[in-house]
Amino acid sequence: MGAEGANSQKELNPLANAERQFDMAAAKLNLPEGIKEIIKRPRRATIVSLPVAMDDGTLRVFTGYRVQHSIVRGPAKGGIRYHPDVTREEVEALAAWMTWKCAVVNIPFGGGKGGVVCDPSKMSKGELERLTRRYAADLSDLFGPESDVPAPDVNTNEQVMAWIVDTYSMHERRTEYAVVTGKPLDVGGSAGRREATGRGVLFCVLGACRHLGMSLNGARVAVQGFGNVESVSADLI
Repeated sequence: MGAEGANSQKELNPLANAERQFDMAAAKLNLPEGIKEIIKRPRRATIVSLPVAMDDGTLRVFTGYRVQHSIVRGPAKGGIRYHPDVTREEVEALAAWMTWKCAVVNIPFGGGKGGVVCDPSKMSKGELERLTRRYAADLSDLFGPESDVPAPDVNTNEQVMAWIVDTYSMHERRTEYAVVTGKPLDVGGSAGRREATGRGVLFCVLGACRHLGMSLNGARVAVQGFGNVESVSADLI
């Protein structure tokens, strides 16, 4: 692979991209080298093998990740994604971005992120439930309202969060709704949670337009993707 190809691959690597962004910001802030290393490195990166009984009677072993980038400012906060392209580097980068985002807006949380390498579109609801419960059981020592609070992300939703609440509560021998956010309303979820991220995109667009002196009246807007975030953003904008 030539230099151009290597640079292209580096641009596509989310962890390399996150580290590049951090180095640029750290240079502007004149951070000492020791502090830079502390802030850049994740506190803990966990890899789990998840054996799951499939509907056809076979056993499959899935790979799961949970990265706690930082809990200095509070419990690690970040979603769990189910996707065939999930990698440790991606999860580690997303956990770091969560730390920095929470710090910038002064929210008392650290950064975390999780993921499982799977294709939910090819799995039944029962298979997804068994996979989720195995993931939650194997990471129950990490999760908790005071340590690490997962949330929905790519291909996960309120139902997945409800399974995590139930599994974690069984391990703790008490009902603990606060172990996740993004759960159903009848188990303590927040109204408007599903639309919250897309609504945040709307506020950012409105703020950017005010800054640029641009009117949205009659403007054409391009939306990349049409998942939970993009579809809500497109509807609101």
